[in-house]
Amino acid sequence: MLLTPMRYKEYIWPHNPATYSITYERQVAVHKVPFGRHCMQDLGMGCRVMRGQGEFAGDGAYDEFKRLASVFYSDGPGLLIHPLWQIANAYFTSLKLEQEPLPDYVRYSFEFRERYDGYTEELTAVHAGGTAAQSAEKARQENICTVVSGDTLWGIARRYDVALEDVLRANPGIKNPNLIRIGDRVVIPC
Repeated sequence: MLLTPMRYKEYIWPHNPATYSITYERQVAVHKVPFGRHCMQDLGMGCRVMRGQGEFAGDGAYDEFKRLASVFYSDGPGLLIHPLWQIANAYFTSLKLEQEPLPDYVRYSFEFRERYDGYTEELTAVHAGGTAAQSAEKARQENICTVVSGDTLWGIARRYDVALEDVLRANPGIKNPNLIRIGDRVVIPC
């Protein structure tokens, strides 16, 4: 059976990689409770991870790898079209030489991670109580993030480019940074 070649952004593989795998991930937070038990919280589906290995052989094999590497260096996600997988809007997250490249033979491995568009990355200022002047001052000093499925406190801190320790200091009610719930409001310090 002849399969169409795999593509990502503007790059088309001259022949499909030899191996492929897809990993489906689910995010779960685990909280240890007394007497050896654990409380688990389902944080929702994570992204699909597509991995594989291939080789380029013949004249110009290393040049072909360099063309693939130049696609790896391009910013942002793109469409990954595979002859058997469903099409994915994905980031090219890893490209690895599996041995010292030769001009006529290169063995490589790769990884793509599907982009998740289930939430926005915008901050929304929330005003609670006090005078108008106090509310305006508070809004200038902090923003509020509402936790959605798949969020972790570390991920929220990273998204807003704030140290996790600063987020914990701004949220003294969070006793366990590994246990946040959908709908929780997290103060993001400025």
